Amino acid sequence: MLKIKTPKTQRAKREFEKRAPKLVENGRKTLILHGTKTSDVLNTVLTQIYHLKRDNAVKYTKKNENIRPFESGGETSLEFFSLKTDCSLFVFGSHSKKRPNNLVLGRMFDHHIYDLVEVGVDNFRPMESFEYDKKLTPRIGSKPFFAFVGDGFESVEELKHLKEVLLDLFRGEVVENLNLAGIDHVFVCTALSSSTVFFTHCALQLKKSGTAIPRMELVEVGPSMDLVVRRHRLPNDSLKKEAMKTTTGQPKKKIKNVSSDVLQGKIGKIYIPDQKVGGIALSNDVKGLKRERREAKKTKAVGENEAKKRKTASK
Repeated sequence: MLKIKTPKTQRAKREFEKRAPKLVENGRKTLILHGTKTSDVLNTVLTQIYHLKRDNAVKYTKKNENIRPFESGGETSLEFFSLKTDCSLFVFGSHSKKRPNNLVLGRMFDHHIYDLVEVGVDNFRPMESFEYDKKLTPRIGSKPFFAFVGDGFESVEELKHLKEVLLDLFRGEVVENLNLAGIDHVFVCTALSSSTVFFTHCALQLKKSGTAIPRMELVEVGPSMDLVVRRHRLPNDSLKKEAMKTTTGQPKKKIKNVSSDVLQGKIGKIYIPDQKVGGIALSNDVKGLKRERREAKKTKAVGENEAKKRKTASK
């Protein structure tokens, strides 16, 4: 079991919050690992997957004997590496007589195994075997198109699961708006049978069509391979329910002193503390005081004149 550490500083607490599951997820990173034994073909496959995702991937070249997906106790090291690198996707390659050129694709939730898909690699062609204009090379970090050809992706459970994992693996960060001119490559997946998928990577070339919508041409740039589904494991219902939470079903947080009205819209209340005006000391330069002094002085002068007149009249 992994040891749970409690953050002791505010900086460590912020880092833990960044890595925690969120309703709106950050961009997903991919962890690429080697098993105890790998073939030359599989090493090239892992390297080229890293090349396709090198802006958002971590690749380990050391052999890992303790990682055995689909086996009890063989996933602890994988979860540890996921927590260490903050990766929520992984690609694990291994080679054996029983399962040659074996790839395990998986997703994590809260740095624990969410689901797994195991595929075998056949008829692999690396990028170097394709000839094309190098100006068409896809840019790093650009968003791809996906094309899933075949009814198997809607009817066969294994292919539906593989489709979900491939989408999460290669789509990158989810965005709301997209510029058509910035899309320069597409992943094409064709269901050849109920267990075999032809996977290829193509550059997207936009040409004039005489209309506002350009004509698109695909130029294969590689890699390409046949993926044969061997095993897969779906998440359990409780874990899936926890991972699939959205903001739609969450109650809105009540804002203090703010209410809404059908006619007036949003109404806010502002509370002002007692100003204690009666206790404020006033200076002698206040205009009101000057006016009072002038009036008092005038009243006093009038009173003195009347008193003098009375004295004079009495004499």
